[in-house]
Amino acid sequence: MNEVTIRAPKMEDQRAWRELWMAYCAFYETTVEDTTTEKLWARMLLPSDSVKGIVATNKTTGEVSGFAHYVLHPHTWTDRTLCYLEDLYVCPEARGQNIGHALIEKLVDMGKEKGWGRVYWHTGTENATARRLYDRFNPADSIVRYTISLP
Repeated sequence: MNEVTIRAPKMEDQRAWRELWMAYCAFYETTVEDTTTEKLWARMLLPSDSVKGIVATNKTTGEVSGFAHYVLHPHTWTDRTLCYLEDLYVCPEARGQNIGHALIEKLVDMGKEKGWGRVYWHTGTENATARRLYDRFNPADSIVRYTISLP
């Protein structure tokens, strides 16, 4: 594994992050409007916003090779903050180097340090590659998700 640093994004990461974000959206066969992408980037840089991000960078080159976006939110069953891992992506050239694992591990460590109640996420049942990574942390639970898209 190439040595990586997991850290909050910096302004100078925007171009590399955006390229990875576009590849992530393409993987999920979705298009996100430029204004939404710009707003996401701005929100991640605001310390007071509930939408956050971390990036994986190569310790030698500084190149951004992956990201995780997460949302911190309250919960009705506990007074502890929960962390929802919304997006996780590692560029194809850097896969197999435990970067995805390092990104999740960083969130878990942050959660322990800050007293979060849990870190959680979901993925498609057919996403075998991601599920191999996720199962290293904990097996999937029995929650079934329902979604109502609103206009």
